[in-house]
Parts: sequence; C-alpha cells; structure tokens
Amino acid sequence: MHPQVRWIIGWQVALTLSIAAVAAVWGGANAALSALAGGGIGVVANLLYVWRAMRLSVDATGKPDPMRAYRGQAAGEAYKFAATLAGFALVFVVYKGVAPIPLFVGYASTFVIYWLALVRRR
Repeated sequence: MHPQVRWIIGWQVALTLSIAAVAAVWGGANAALSALAGGGIGVVANLLYVWRAMRLSVDATGKPDPMRAYRGQAAGEAYKFAATLAGFALVFVVYKGVAPIPLFVGYASTFVIYWLALVRRR
C-alpha cells in the first residue's frame, strides 16, 4: 500500500476511535457504537476505493497508463459509493437503536483526514 494511502487510512481509523471515545463519554455505549459504525463505513469504503483504483492504474507490464488510471479512479469511486450506501443500509436495517448524530459524525470525520493530507503535502 502506498505510504500516503496508509497515512490516510491510519488516521481515519485513529480519528474514528477518538470520536467513539468522546461519544462514549457524551452519550454512552450506544453513541460509541454508532460512531464506530459511521467511521467504519467510511474506512471500508475508502479501502475498497484504494483497492480498485490502484489495481487498475497500471498495465500488464506494471507501467502507469493514464487511461487505465482514469478507469481505475472511476471504478474506485463506484465501489466507494456502493459500499457507503450498502453500509448505511445495513446499519439502519440491523442496528435499530443507532444514534444518528454520532453515526454521521463518525462517517464525516473520515473526510477531515483528506483535508489534513492536503495540508500535510504542502
């Protein structure tokens, strides 16, 4: 896995766990589990994106190919979108007592790491 990707995924997991800890203090175990579910949806969707996008970005010889990279990005985004929808559907169907605010805060926190990655890169 590319070091930048590993950095992003690692910090997404760390931020999700931190938010779950804050949610546990603020709202109890149900809020913590909801935050973990939301963050987990974001992390799993991002892992699927990386897996699909990176896999299709090089040709059979291992050389970068712009057209394959574009197709890989598009396929990765489709996987990420489908995984996000499936994750939220699964949570709402299976976990009837989910706390919506911690769920969405946990999910949205995974996006904050992208901004930090951009700042870090400069």
